[in-house]
Amino acid sequence: MSTALNAEARSPEVSLIAHGRTLPADRLGWLTPTDPAIGIDAIRGRYEENGYVWLKGLLPRAEVIDFRGWVFARLAETGLLEPGHDFSLGISAAEGVDWNLANRRLMSIVRSAAYEGFCAHPHLVRFMDAFLGGISYLHKRKLMRYVQPGTPMATPAHYDLVYLRGGTSRLVTAWIPVGDIPAEMGGLVYLEGSHALGRGMEAEFRARSGDLSPEERISAYNSHMAEGGWVSKDLPAMAERFDRRWLAADYEAGDVVLHSPYMIHASTTNQDRARRLRLSTDIRYQNVDDEIDARWSNHWSLGDML
Repeated sequence: MSTALNAEARSPEVSLIAHGRTLPADRLGWLTPTDPAIGIDAIRGRYEENGYVWLKGLLPRAEVIDFRGWVFARLAETGLLEPGHDFSLGISAAEGVDWNLANRRLMSIVRSAAYEGFCAHPHLVRFMDAFLGGISYLHKRKLMRYVQPGTPMATPAHYDLVYLRGGTSRLVTAWIPVGDIPAEMGGLVYLEGSHALGRGMEAEFRARSGDLSPEERISAYNSHMAEGGWVSKDLPAMAERFDRRWLAADYEAGDVVLHSPYMIHASTTNQDRARRLRLSTDIRYQNVDDEIDARWSNHWSLGDML
């Protein structure tokens, strides 16, 4: 078990930035880690109370690092990796990336048996069966993201149900860092206590969506939503508006974060000084007996408007 469970949260080595805006120190806090050994009932209680649960070491660290190396070995010929390093380090090349090839290769990886096996790791499946109180269903549409250091890429603030309105709201997102992701590498940040805010936003949307067709109601790109379903790209302004903190973390290989479909979250810029690529996957589980959003029954494709 990681010593991070007992360690005091540290200050990040650099200020956290998203979309050109720096998160002020007084609006930045830290996620609370959870030892999976406390039991399902206690874990479920924390999830319901906080909108998330950060499970330390749920997956075998060595297997996660091996999978990271496997992914980057298959992306190496695209020019994404700096030559001469162990692939599991994921050292980003400074230039010369064939982005068309990189995109095609990423789409191959997310369709691979190896990736499917990683997302359906026995430790995770057994946990999700217990957490959901039944047989867990893993959505076929699964996303993998790599982010270069020194680029402005960051995911704007949103909550996941916007993209999964065609099925049950009793779903759970599992965000898995594929490798160590300290805060300055730009992992997920969560707006403290925002699962209640997300429920309110979703209720407001439903109340004013009577003029939309059934297809538009489940789309994140309808006329009543912000661009692409985002809540905001201005994370500091959101923190001020709702008088809350953004919660960051030093994630480690083997960790899994579960969050509510109403929990507002985002990512920040990868500022890793060692030029490591941030690699993560976000997948969705639900009880197999609940209604499933049919749009998520296909593999993820870039530009699939979900």
